[in-house]
Amino acid sequence: MAAMTSFRVRQRLEDALAGKPVEWPVYAVYDWFVHNRTHVDWEGLFELGLGRINHANVIRHEHPNFEIVETITEQGGRTRRDVHLITDVGELHEWYLGEWRQEHFIKKAPDYRIMQRALEDMRIVADDSAFRKSETSLGDRGVTVGQIQGLGAGRTPLMVLQIDWVGLERFSIDLALERPEMLDLLEQMTEIKLEEVRLAAKSAAAQIKLWENLSIETLGPRCYRRRLAPLYREIVDLLGAAGKKLLVHYDGQLRVIARDVAELGFDGIDSFTEPPEGDMSVAEARSVWPEKFLWLHPNLGWYGRPGRELSAQIRRVVRQAGPSRFCLMISEEVPANWRTSAAVVLDTLERGV
Repeated sequence: MAAMTSFRVRQRLEDALAGKPVEWPVYAVYDWFVHNRTHVDWEGLFELGLGRINHANVIRHEHPNFEIVETITEQGGRTRRDVHLITDVGELHEWYLGEWRQEHFIKKAPDYRIMQRALEDMRIVADDSAFRKSETSLGDRGVTVGQIQGLGAGRTPLMVLQIDWVGLERFSIDLALERPEMLDLLEQMTEIKLEEVRLAAKSAAAQIKLWENLSIETLGPRCYRRRLAPLYREIVDLLGAAGKKLLVHYDGQLRVIARDVAELGFDGIDSFTEPPEGDMSVAEARSVWPEKFLWLHPNLGWYGRPGRELSAQIRRVVRQAGPSRFCLMISEEVPANWRTSAAVVLDTLERGV
């Protein structure tokens, strides 16, 4: 293993993003896991050559029409967090057990109107101070990606509703029925999202990420083309005019929209995962998206295999993704045997394929 000072993770990743040949692929971890999986010896892994992908908001919201009240209690030996969104026309409530949401804000049609009121008169401010602070603290260990989080988790409005505010069952029913309350809220949220993007385009971040977590088996390709693709094109145009690039967190099944994705101006597919989580191999992805940056997430099941088999899988995806515009990442969960498996991956990448 090379000396720590020679890892040059930032330079290697920036070169890969720029399209230079990848001779020593980067393997990096989301900052969220560094903060939330404290049992892992992250400093030890960074000393072995693991990189880091930080995320920082490049906008902030000022919202005069609601307040958020949170309470923390214990339930069954676990932490319960209740969140109340309070407006002058009503209140919305969600709650979490540990990291997992148990109930969404919007449960019935009138709740869409309450959320509309909450979003009225919102002021969006460009602010990349968090981005600059992250870049300073990272040094050569990795890069920072810009994100545009507001009330939802930095997704497009349709995905905010499905994942963050409504939940899969009610979302699917209301979308199929084209419920007016939902569509009115979507229109309002889309205007907000485009203003967020306009301001994000002024930031120092070269890459802007949308945390889509797309579930195409739920949404369907027809709805994707009708309701998501046009907004993506507007976002790409706004960012592209400022020299910024867009990446989307698409970690699931993509085969039925692979050609659609090819025609959209995404620079990268974040957390791309092979079957069984996804439904395309790296070779297929590279064939249909020859110029896109592939942020590759090795399947969690690989890490439990003997070191020789894990190394073989890593070499295969590197060969299929290459010769340029890719990296590997820990982006869905930390392997249970992180100490040995991460070392195998890092050693495999340093030795070359």
